[in-house]
Amino acid sequence: MPLLASIPILVILVLMVGYRWGAARAGAAGYLAALVVAILFFGAGPNVLAYAHVKGLILTFDVLFIVWAAFLLYRVADEAGAIRVIGQALPHLTADKGMQAILIGWVFASFLQGAGGFGVPVAVTAPLLVGLGFTPLAAVVIPSIGHGWAVTFGSLGSSFQALMSSTGLDQATLAPGAALFLGISALVTGPMVAHAADGWSGVKRLTVKALILGAVMGAVQYAIAVAGLWNIAAFGGGLAGLIVSVPLARWGQTNHRRRPERRDSAVKGPAQRTDGKKLFVALSAYFILIALTVAVLLVPAVKDFMGQVAVQVQFPETVTSLGYVSPAGANRPVRIFTHAGAILLYTSIIAFFVYCRAGLCKVGAAKAILNDTVKKMMASSLSILEMVAMATIMQQAGMTEALAQGLAGAVGAAFPVIAPWIGGIGAFMTGSNTNSNVVFGALQMRTAELLSLSVPLILAGQTAGAALASVAAPTKVVVGASTAGMAGKEGEVLRALLGYIVLLLLLISGLTLLAVWLF
Repeated sequence: MPLLASIPILVILVLMVGYRWGAARAGAAGYLAALVVAILFFGAGPNVLAYAHVKGLILTFDVLFIVWAAFLLYRVADEAGAIRVIGQALPHLTADKGMQAILIGWVFASFLQGAGGFGVPVAVTAPLLVGLGFTPLAAVVIPSIGHGWAVTFGSLGSSFQALMSSTGLDQATLAPGAALFLGISALVTGPMVAHAADGWSGVKRLTVKALILGAVMGAVQYAIAVAGLWNIAAFGGGLAGLIVSVPLARWGQTNHRRRPERRDSAVKGPAQRTDGKKLFVALSAYFILIALTVAVLLVPAVKDFMGQVAVQVQFPETVTSLGYVSPAGANRPVRIFTHAGAILLYTSIIAFFVYCRAGLCKVGAAKAILNDTVKKMMASSLSILEMVAMATIMQQAGMTEALAQGLAGAVGAAFPVIAPWIGGIGAFMTGSNTNSNVVFGALQMRTAELLSLSVPLILAGQTAGAALASVAAPTKVVVGASTAGMAGKEGEVLRALLGYIVLLLLLISGLTLLAVWLF
């Protein structure tokens, strides 16, 4: 039975990795495979499948509300030129090649991941790095490594939302472990970026600065996540990194004037100082986001009033013809007006008017923003819908239970070491930490329960492994390569990335094993 239950996952893996299918096509095949296996081999009747699809639709809305609204906010800021202004403000802080890579390919890329995600960090920063004289290969590899630690709580928390929705566990249970593992990985990421930019000399020269930045960003992300504001945790960590990087970049820079040659006009005047007022206006959208998040989620009167409308369905018990029971219960309430996606939507609307008031919006900007958002989000949204439906069918039909029992019997006490790699493989094959959490979240939770292991720590390993491996997914590598003049050379990028990603996954495996053993 475990082998039969694994067919939908194997179908996606073979089609995406072996045949290079896109996530939407492979997701459809995986969904159909789950449907067929559930009906023919697990005895799922019409009522089982109907409730699975209703659960899937609710979970999909819960995740996609954030995904769409986060990208909308990014497009508002990008259309107003805010992203370009922030990016141009960084290179003049230092002439050190390695430090420029840290500022742009790690700190700024992490900030972009926190605020937007969806391939934006590499797409935006790779051309900036090429313009500063980095090779196209390095320009793609550096931000790819740099933003992985911010993926789970990035994109305004869409991947973390998926983990909560797929497991039914809350933020207070899941956030501490996930934020801890990712915060520790941030400490390692900085020296890796320095190595990718300037070899071992860069590591020796910049490790202290990288550790300071990593500690600040990781600690801020952890503090915000456990405080309940998980949707802005990575964004807050990236913003803290931007603030700290200003004095840190200038510290001791006169000793190392390692300026790379600049190329073409990818960065227009990187050495020119950015006007302070202009930079403040560029960041205004994110200040609005912080203010609204705090007001909606931390002010009791506002939170209670706006949180009255919620989507929550009471599901009856279902039983397959083979006797698998899915107990009765309700989904985790989806509060429409206090949802992270709603806060992002409010922010996008207010920010658009602020930017227009500042004279930064062109004629037809609103239409361009909406059209681009729909165009860019449709394919990824379809893949999420299909994979959510596949996961809920597998769970409702007892396939997830069968897989968990097989996995528990096969790996036993070694499961804490394996869990991050399962998450990593899921993200690599689907191109998304969100999809990996949807597909494997419930499986990891049930396996941990069968082995009497800490569920929050195993799920922390799942989402941390998925976050760090997602940056090497072929779908993301293609996007990054295309913006840096590496189209057709994605294999070179992947080979350069794999060593760093394997080391990071080994770190998460060790952390998961140690944490489970201790706690």
